[in-house]
Parts: sequence; structure tokens; C-alpha cells
Amino acid sequence: MRKLIGNIIMIFECIRMSLEQIRGNKVRSFLTLLGIMIGVTAVITLISTVSGVSGSLTSSFTSMGAGTLTVSVSGSDLKSGLTQEDLDELAALDSVRGIVPNVSGTAQISYGGKTQSRVTISGKSAYYFFLQEDLKTRGRNLNSIDDTNVSFVCMMSQNMVDTFFFGVDPLGETVFIAGMPFVVVGLYGEDKGSGVAGMFSSSPDFLIPYTTALKMNNQNAVTSFTVYLTEGTESEEASQELENSMDAMFSWEEDCFTITTMSTIEETMATMTQMMTTLLAGIASIALVVGGIGIMNMMLTTVTERTQEIGIKMALGARQWQIQVQFLIESFLLSMFGGILGVVFGLFLSYVLCSVMGTEFVFSMGAVVLGVSFSAAVGILFGWAPARKASRLNPIDALRSI
Repeated sequence: MRKLIGNIIMIFECIRMSLEQIRGNKVRSFLTLLGIMIGVTAVITLISTVSGVSGSLTSSFTSMGAGTLTVSVSGSDLKSGLTQEDLDELAALDSVRGIVPNVSGTAQISYGGKTQSRVTISGKSAYYFFLQEDLKTRGRNLNSIDDTNVSFVCMMSQNMVDTFFFGVDPLGETVFIAGMPFVVVGLYGEDKGSGVAGMFSSSPDFLIPYTTALKMNNQNAVTSFTVYLTEGTESEEASQELENSMDAMFSWEEDCFTITTMSTIEETMATMTQMMTTLLAGIASIALVVGGIGIMNMMLTTVTERTQEIGIKMALGARQWQIQVQFLIESFLLSMFGGILGVVFGLFLSYVLCSVMGTEFVFSMGAVVLGVSFSAAVGILFGWAPARKASRLNPIDALRSI
């Protein structure tokens, strides 16, 4: 018991002496811990900022794609896509609130002697415009009568208005899409779509009835559509119900369609974010290694300068492990001071960056623990060699220098 108490007192004495040594060489100590501080600051800033940005992106994606599924049909040898009867059958499922076909393409547009190629066209159903009541800025939305009659009517984006109808009211005018006359019945500003598919698509230039789009493409089946789920329905549950029904439609052939849910996108984003965070943290950790080399250099210098002190202590009965512990503690404290300062500056810098980018700041305890742990490990690993050198000095040789 007495020996244990003696060792504890010795350790506290080593801590006191280490602090005095650090204070006695303020400039050199600060320059040494600066490398550790910069490394930890970089690690904390990168991890915290990436966490905040990825959290904001995930929240935005979730809100945009909440309650929807996107289905892409590759078809089989006997069935290339889904007919209107198939869509009606899927829309009657308990978990489905409605279905919006997506028929997209590009075409040449002509009006008043002006022509523009590769203009984006998107075919939508009346239910889509029921969901997007605020889409139009003037005129009217497309309706179910347009779908049923395969009407040649369209809604035009503001960008196309500026291109073809400068100073002219486009409502009621006839434009030629792929050589076919379409009457402009409505205008809209920007349509980013809704659901999972709308996250990765740009706003189309023209909106037309999906039945008309199918006719223009010489198609009689839908190969892409968005499913809107009833309130409170889990996407995985709805996906399974939808898959069972579509399997029957395609005679249980495999790989005829793909159902994309919000969870699959979130999992992909989480994987990519994790990989990016690991890569950035690895790059930032190089600064910690450089800081550790600085600590080793300082401690080796310190051992050389304090040869007399080491010789006297060993002559008075100090053991090798006690000398080694003293120098390890000094190295550890230097590294920890740099690590703590790095954590503070890293969190502050991350908060500033998140504020500038307009994302939510996320306090990452994992990043803090990683920074502090890395600092402690660097202090011990890079302080080991100088401490070992000090403990192995010959007391007679050390005393000769007095």
C-alpha cells in the first residue's frame, strides 16, 4: 500500500515538473503543440461540417421524397410496360394513393419562324396537376379530359416564353412540337417534379398529357411512374405490396422492373458520406503525424539538454521506468494541450462554415473523441523513443557533464 501511494505521489510530481518544463519553454512548447492543434482542428472541422451538410441533404431528400416510390419498368419479351388497366389495378392497392406516369423526351420546337432543338418534354397525368395545384402561373393545368382525349395541348415554362414569345401573350397560341401543333393552355415557372425521381431531374420546358406523349413516342405502355402512398404507409411495406402485384403482371419473370424507395437513396448517401468523411479525416490526420514528429524532435532535444538532471536523479536512486514515465508524461501533456485547443478551434470553425453554407451545425461527439484519442496516441507513440533514450542514459556518463 505504501509503495502504491509512493508511486502515485511520484506521478503527480512528474506532472508538476512537466508543466514547469512546458512553461519554462513557452515558445518552443507552443510551436510543438501547434502541429497537433492544426491536425485536430482539421479533423474536427471536416468531420463536423460533412456531418452537418449530409444531415441537411438527407433531411431535404427525405422531405422531397416522403410518401413516394419510383418504378422503372424494363419489361419482358411479352410485356414491354404497363397499360392504363395495369396502372388502375396498382392504384387500387390499399397502400397507394395515386399514380403519375412519367413519359419524358426531347423534341424540336417551332413558332413564328423560330426553331429550337432538343427541348425537354414531359408527359404527366391529371393527378399530377391535382397534386401540384400551385404549379401554374397563368392559364390552366392539364386535366383528365386532356388525358382521355389525347389532346394536343401543353403548358410552357417561363424560359420558353422568354425564348419564343417575347412581348407576346402565349396563351391560346399554337406551337409545333416535333412538327405537331399544340395549343398553349398554361404557363409555369419551374417544375422540379415530386418524389424520388424529381430530385435528380431538371425542370422540363413543356408539359403535355402523358397519353399524348406516348402517342408521339409511338408507345402504348408506360415504363416509368411515380407512386404516391397513402398517409401513414411505410415505404417498405408499400414496395412489397407493389412488387407482388407487378410480379403477377409480368408472369413472375425476374428483372422486369425496379422499385426505388427513399430508404435506398438514404443508404447510398450514407455510404458515400462515410467514405468521404473517412478519406478527408485520413488526409487531415497527416497533420497530426507531422505534429507528432515535432513532439519527438522537441523531446529528443529536451533529453540532451537535461542530461545533468537525469544523471543526478539516477544517482539518487531513480529507476529507469521512473525517468521514462516523466518524459512520457511531458510528451503526453504537450500533445493533449494541442488536441484540446484543436477540438475547440475545430468546433468553432465548423460552426462558422455551417452558418455560411446555411446548413445545420451538428456536434459530433465521435469526432471529438477521435481528435482527443488521436492526440493522446500521438503523444505517447512519438514520446516513447525520447523517453526510452532518457531512461537508458548511463548515470556516470550523465554526471561527467556536470
